[in-house]
Amino acid sequence: MNFEWFVSLRYLRAKRKQKFISLISIISVLGVAVGVLALIVVLSVYTGFTEGLRDQIIGVNAHALVQRLGGVISRPDQVIKEIRTVPGVEAATPYIYGQALISSGRNSTGVVLRGIDPESAGKVITIDRKMKTGSLQDLENENSLPSIILGVELARQLRVGTGSKIRLISPNGPLSPLGVLPKVRTCRVVGIFETGMFEYDSTMGFINLKTARILAGLDRGVHGIEVRVDNVEKADKIAGAIQEQLGPGFSVRDWMQINQNLFAALKLEKVGIFIALDLIILVAALNIISALVMVVMEKKRDIAILKSMGAATGSIMRIFFYQGMIIGISGTLLGVLGGLGLCALLKNYPIIELPRNIYPMSTMPIKVVPMDVSIIAISAFLITLGATLYPSWKASKIKPAEALSYE
Repeated sequence: MNFEWFVSLRYLRAKRKQKFISLISIISVLGVAVGVLALIVVLSVYTGFTEGLRDQIIGVNAHALVQRLGGVISRPDQVIKEIRTVPGVEAATPYIYGQALISSGRNSTGVVLRGIDPESAGKVITIDRKMKTGSLQDLENENSLPSIILGVELARQLRVGTGSKIRLISPNGPLSPLGVLPKVRTCRVVGIFETGMFEYDSTMGFINLKTARILAGLDRGVHGIEVRVDNVEKADKIAGAIQEQLGPGFSVRDWMQINQNLFAALKLEKVGIFIALDLIILVAALNIISALVMVVMEKKRDIAILKSMGAATGSIMRIFFYQGMIIGISGTLLGVLGGLGLCALLKNYPIIELPRNIYPMSTMPIKVVPMDVSIIAISAFLITLGATLYPSWKASKIKPAEALSYE
């Protein structure tokens, strides 16, 4: 152990008349630890919530959407074959979107209709895993009436269940002297799904492509192709490859582009939370400055004697720099260990439950990202190191003659 480390450790072990300085040092360590702990827990919860929301969105929707500019895709099978040749594409399925009025005889409301191919849709979207009753395959069974699958909140509004009959009224009907006549189709509810997101569960219904074409007024073709990729984080690159494969007549958008406003806002909020909670560490750094300044004032005579004995200015600076660094490292390590321990506790034991009608998950989501933890630890350490610079510089400027003149 060199000279500077020996003196720094000795100054940290306070004597009887230096108990107050030692208390401030302990408070500084705890302040850094609390700041680091709060940052790790809050950012882990925020990351878990963001990923949970992302999984909910891209579970009901595809990773990428392919549409033809200015019209429908008349030959979807051929386009799907071309899409599947692109590396990274796992599956593709056609879809038709439309809107209609849905009525059960008791209540009526608007509905977003999504025409799908029951055979291939389950390979692209995960709605089949969210079925409370029935399955996507039931959309193929049309004995006497077309089939429809409703969201749980929409079914509750209409007061219907599996086996009930509903009526769909679409504005895409034939022309007449009186205007456009609406198309009316009576359907049987064959399934009910629950995604956990109120927007989907209260407004969406699934029908097969045949029924969707009738209600949308399409003779053939589809509105677009939904694509699933093997890595959601690389969906933008794979979408670009699909765009090159299909040519300029098509538009390809990945899930990041479709929901860019939402996820950009979430990312900005995460940065804001990081900056706000860093202020806790900054307050602890001010405590470190106070503790070191008081130590410098208390040890003026010792510093003067050390300089008289030949200690260099750099050595004096390093003594107090090391002292502040020990406080910073101790607080950072305590905060990291405490934050990771609390995250593990919240993840393994669902202590905090969330209302399902407000949030897309039932328990507090936790996702610890090693990069976030590293950034938090490094930032806390750098802030505490910065707090040691002024007291260390102040100690190095003490002149032995002035300090010892009153002794």
